This record gives sequence, structure tokens and C-alpha cells, in this order.
Amino acid sequence: MKRSVFRAEVLPSAWGFLLLIAAAVATDAFLHATRLGWIGRWLGIPGLLLIVASFAYSARKRKLVTSGSPAKLLDLHERLAWAGGLLVLVHAGIHLHAWLPWAALAAMLVNIASGYVGRVLLARARKHVEAKRAALRSGGATDEAVAQALFWDAAAVDSLKRWRTVHFPITTVFAVLALAHIVATLLLWGWR
Repeated sequence: MKRSVFRAEVLPSAWGFLLLIAAAVATDAFLHATRLGWIGRWLGIPGLLLIVASFAYSARKRKLVTSGSPAKLLDLHERLAWAGGLLVLVHAGIHLHAWLPWAALAAMLVNIASGYVGRVLLARARKHVEAKRAALRSGGATDEAVAQALFWDAAAVDSLKRWRTVHFPITTVFAVLALAHIVATLLLWGWR
């Protein structure tokens, strides 16, 4: 019998999120060890630009843009959002001195996590359940036995389907908090 959805799909995808955090910590540590920590202060700008560029997929999905393959744009969305998130995390480091940047950072992390749930976990979980269902049926299991054997896996997939109800509002919260952080930074910057 094959592994459960959690072990086969959820755990490997969680590694992608943990890799993001580890890459940010390693990059920040490297910059500080080489006395280049000041670079991190400026990485928020290209990080945000990458995240904004990743919205080409959302624009295509909502028919605001008509060109481009949705599958390729989704792949680009994931890559740009991951890279942008990495730069923003390095930008944030452990140097946040106010609640607004912390809130924006937390919203970004929840948004990235919900994106992982939506794209990676749901697609893989569906494939896993279908493969398990096909294997059970080819082994001669009755429909009732298949349903019983897949009960917990199907419940996990149903839970994962609800990811959009979190992803879009968190994206909006992140955008508002990031914009507020940028405006506050510009207002409080020592422009003299």
C-alpha cells in the first residue's frame, strides 16, 4: 500500500517553505558575516518588484491580461513569489523595530504558506488519491472498500480545497500592510 497523502505530498511541500526560511537566514548571516548587512536594507525593493511581477498569473486568471499560457504563468508566479519572498525576508532580517513591518512580514509568510497549500499540495494530493484509488480498484476492491480505504486521504484533500478562502484575503492584507510600511518608511525617512 502507498504512503498517506500527508507523508507523500504535504511533508515534501513543507520543505519548500522551510527552504525559503533557511535560505533567508543563511543569506542574512552571510551578508552580516561579510559586513554587507546594509545590502539587506535595500533588498525589499527588488523583492517587492518580484512579488508584484508574480501577479501576471492572477491578472491572466481574471482575464485582465489575455496573453500567456496560464500554466507557464502559474509556474512563473510561484518562482517570482518565492524569490521575492526570499529577498523581503532578508530585507526584514531580525531588524524590525516597529509593529507594522512585523505585521507585513507575518502576512507575507502566511500568504506564501497558503500558496503552497493551494498549488503544490492540492494538485499533488489529488494525484495521490487518484493513483491510490486506481490501485485499489485494479486490485479488485469494491467501491465501498475503496471509499473506506481513502476516507482520511479524501478528507485531507477536501480540507486543502479551501485554501483560496485564505490565500486571496491574506494577499490583500499583505498588500495593504506592505504599502503602509512603504509609505511610513518614506514619510519617516531622514530626507535631509
